[in-house]
Order: sequence, then structure tokens, then C-alpha cells
Amino acid sequence: MTASVPEASNQGVEPGKPKAGFPRSLRLLRHADFDRVYKQGRRHFSASMTVFYLERKLPESAWVSRFRVGFTVGRALGGAVQRNRMKRRLREAVRLTRPVPGPCADVVINPKKVVLTTDFDVLLNEVQQAFVVINRKLGAAAPPNKGESRTPKTGSR
Repeated sequence: MTASVPEASNQGVEPGKPKAGFPRSLRLLRHADFDRVYKQGRRHFSASMTVFYLERKLPESAWVSRFRVGFTVGRALGGAVQRNRMKRRLREAVRLTRPVPGPCADVVINPKKVVLTTDFDVLLNEVQQAFVVINRKLGAAAPPNKGESRTPKTGSR
């Protein structure tokens, strides 16, 4: 049995204040969703991760989180402690950089082992860059707003 200091676990947390977390509605949780993103989605590569993404089609009446993120860390990347540390670092980077009005997409992030030793600012920058690429790629494929046409406008008729 290990001794613990009762106050140590709650240092820096004010009572009654909600934690800034990563809510379930923003996470990709079902195995079928992960498979769909892997099989039908696109990929973006960076130095410390591979990001898979797939645009989701939603009925206009449905209120669902527009941007869901999931993480997969294989056993080849280390023991449970290292894998969980990778997920925690990535989850925080996604929480800090997630585009609020972002595309309606499912994203799966597969880290490389270097995520454990990479400076957090570099990791934050890579995640942000991946979201910029996803916005650009899916934004171009998005249907036009009502009243706009997809055909380019020309000066002569």
C-alpha cells in the first residue's frame, strides 16, 4: 500500500469549477466509425503522426458534433503507460487547436513513437496544421450555399 497526500491530487483545481476536458460528443468511439474512416477516408502525414479524415454527411435536422476525433495507438509503440501518455498529449493538443466551425468530419490520429519526446509546442503546431489541411481539403469539396452556383463565372457571355 502506498501513502498519499490527500491535498496533492487536487492541487490547482478550484472546487465547483468544471474541468476543461474533451467531451464524449467530440470523440470518435465506435469501431465501425474508425473502420469507415480508415477504408474510405484520406490521409495526411506529418513528422510525428498520420491523420486519417473522412467527411460525414448529416441530415440538416440532426444536431451532432460537426468534428469528431479518435486516437489509435498500437502496442508496437510501447507499454500501456507510454500509449496512454501519447493519447493524453494528443487529446490536449486537439482540444487546444480544434476548429470550432470546422468541417463535418471524422478524424483518426495515429501517432508515431516520437510523440513522447517531441516538444508540446511542436506537437500542437502539427495538429493545428493537420486541421488546416483538413479544412482546406474538405472545404473545397463542400456543397455551395443556397443561391450560389458551382460553375465558375466568366466575363463573356
